[in-house]
Amino acid sequence: MTDEKEAAESLVTDLQKKITEAFEVFDHECNKTVDVREIGTIIRSLGCCPTEGELHDMIAEVEEEEPTGYIRFEKFLPMMTKALMERRYRPIPEDVLLRAFEVLDEKKKEYLTREELIKYMTEEGEPFTQEEMEEMVSAAVDPEKSVVPYREYAAMMVVDDY
Repeated sequence: MTDEKEAAESLVTDLQKKITEAFEVFDHECNKTVDVREIGTIIRSLGCCPTEGELHDMIAEVEEEEPTGYIRFEKFLPMMTKALMERRYRPIPEDVLLRAFEVLDEKKKEYLTREELIKYMTEEGEPFTQEEMEEMVSAAVDPEKSVVPYREYAAMMVVDDY
């Protein structure tokens, strides 16, 4: 039983180290706080992919009673540790992501054009913000060919399990 307990404690320690390191990147004043607008980036850098609604709920959970625009590390750490331990907000598996791209690629050409990607991101489902769209286009579009080779992109999007 002790080995399991030690393994669990070791996992928590490792996760908290990762969370601390990710938080510190955005703690520009070194005062154990980050701008609330950076929280989504920190959470996603840790392999969690919450929807905008879930992200809003996570922020509400760690924000002060009187919102200051900043999130304190001591509130963020336990919430984030719990989310990672429970494997919440896991990214979509690669095969599911590929199938989604294949549905959009009606001509089976193995890529989407830059224009198709932007159209789908702004006209279908929950529209992306301008910033999200620019971020995805810069990450997904091959600058030389102006297309998204989605098999490569999907492979790049998969987060290593911890």
